[in-house]
Amino acid sequence: MLKIDETSYWEQKTYFKSIDYLIIGCGIVGFSTALHLRRTHPEAKIVIIERGILPSGASSKNAGFACFGSPSELADDIENFGEDAVWETVAMRIKGLDYLKDMFGANSFNLETNGSWDLYTKKEKDRYNKLKTLLPHLNKQLEKITGQKEVYTIDEDVAAKFDFNQIYGAFHNRLEGQIDTSKLNDVFFKRAVKENIHILFGIEALSVNGLNVKTSIGTIDAQKIAICTNGFAKQLLPKEDILPARAQVLITKPIEDLKVKGTFHYQEGFYYFRNIDNRILFGGGRNLDKIGETTTTIETTRPILDRLEELLKTVILPNTPFEIDHSWAGIMGVGGSKKPIIKKVENNVYCGIRMGGMGVAIGTLVGKEMAELMGLQE
Repeated sequence: MLKIDETSYWEQKTYFKSIDYLIIGCGIVGFSTALHLRRTHPEAKIVIIERGILPSGASSKNAGFACFGSPSELADDIENFGEDAVWETVAMRIKGLDYLKDMFGANSFNLETNGSWDLYTKKEKDRYNKLKTLLPHLNKQLEKITGQKEVYTIDEDVAAKFDFNQIYGAFHNRLEGQIDTSKLNDVFFKRAVKENIHILFGIEALSVNGLNVKTSIGTIDAQKIAICTNGFAKQLLPKEDILPARAQVLITKPIEDLKVKGTFHYQEGFYYFRNIDNRILFGGGRNLDKIGETTTTIETTRPILDRLEELLKTVILPNTPFEIDHSWAGIMGVGGSKKPIIKKVENNVYCGIRMGGMGVAIGTLVGKEMAELMGLQE
């Protein structure tokens, strides 16, 4: 690939000179930041750079869950972070999902609100029964945010309904759904092109020094810089509370008369699965090797994929023959809090990172808040 100083006058003039806003990362947050900047700065030169030939982070590799939190996750988060922090973050997720629908229309990314289930085995009976007593409190708090009563309900027929094995009971969330991740990324890309936002793939940001971004093809200068690389952000922001978290995913070949419909959380959310195109998409297993999965290396590992296949055979599809079609990995951004980091890092340099595995729900709202922050501080 040519370096910047080897490109033509025309290329430099159009793409690399006199940049008003440079966005690093073209996932949901990066695209959303650029589009919201365009609303308030119609004449500005906005450039997004992305290290891969496609978005490299979780935005294009996630499971497509339109979710805001299962009872087990919220209970754990309340214990670890306190009530106020948890409900503030949940409110952001719900608001973000609503805003995403308003921005593009639910049909543009195939949003289906089929509900979600938080699954429990007999071995987790004590945990399940304890959460039953907490359910009225969770519903009361969610009603304050959504205006909806009884968001969570008990479902002890879930195993028979979907032909699961080893499942004792579940909590059903009627407001959660699923999307087509590829369509969401495509609609962001097309909107950005339409809004005259330049998107340059194959350029990796190596470091940020003031208003100079050192990249794999040379240095790019801009008036303002937004770092939207989520799980990859530690390289550019070493002082921030952000770590990568790899998620491994597989998908089956099409299954005739597939019963499973909706999104499902299993073993405290460390495993998750859904239906898509008459297939099962199944991911997780990071709890098997948390240290090894704290990495930005985008590759799958045999032990985790083997565990996913085992659970497919024994729990999810115990009476249904299936074949694995494909597997992949994506990188999330996590830290000591589930709340995103949206801040000014230094003069004219900003970041919107740490989606905590909820980028589909919260990413568009984070981009909006990033753009507002960048527009306010001149």
